[in-house]
Amino acid sequence: MLNTPHIVRDVMTRTVAAVDRGARFKEVVRTMEEWQVSALPVLAGEGRVVGVVSEADLLPKEEFRESDPGRLEQLRQVDDVRRAEAVTAGELMTSPALTVRADATLSQAARTMAQESVKRLPVVDGHGVLQGIVSRADLLKVFLRSDEELAGEVRRDIVGALFAAPARDLRVTVADGVVTLSGRIRDTSLVPVLARLVRSVEGVVDVEFDVTGAASARPEEASWNTLRTPSAM
Repeated sequence: MLNTPHIVRDVMTRTVAAVDRGARFKEVVRTMEEWQVSALPVLAGEGRVVGVVSEADLLPKEEFRESDPGRLEQLRQVDDVRRAEAVTAGELMTSPALTVRADATLSQAARTMAQESVKRLPVVDGHGVLQGIVSRADLLKVFLRSDEELAGEVRRDIVGALFAAPARDLRVTVADGVVTLSGRIRDTSLVPVLARLVRSVEGVVDVEFDVTGAASARPEEASWNTLRTPSAM
């Protein structure tokens, strides 16, 4: 199978700090300080995630400390004022919680974080029970894969699978995550396909080509010298 993608379960942190919805304001602050985190899942029942409380949810308590009581009454429906008066995690939290499943791909998790402008996601099972947490830093772990590991995957799962016979004339090298395919390729129309597949390997930064076509290829297809394909990012 080509390029089985890494999933959230592969990189998530399994030991997670969390609070129940009845946790008091100071307990929430203390838990964040002890665990050195800026947000906590809020749990109910048997560990089901019902919300997330973050530093941003706590700050209105300080922001509105010196506000005029009459002005606060006028703004009572504003979320920040509501949070300024909150004393429990259930009152402070953002709900429903934005979560991700453990079997989601890293791309899916990254897309959710980007679209919702969040730094981390609680990981839940099919019943919404907390399984772990995944952060932006966790998603970047795939770029710690060694060049040797990336080269091996490209040779085995892409070059080896795409060509019926061993591609002895097509060499794969990797330096700092940039994959270079060099040598001779029988059908240069496969170059865009190769580029797309290689870029889909998690941990690959970019892909470059230094290849020539088979002697029978048309002149305009015969050379792809030091071609750097446009990034799909």
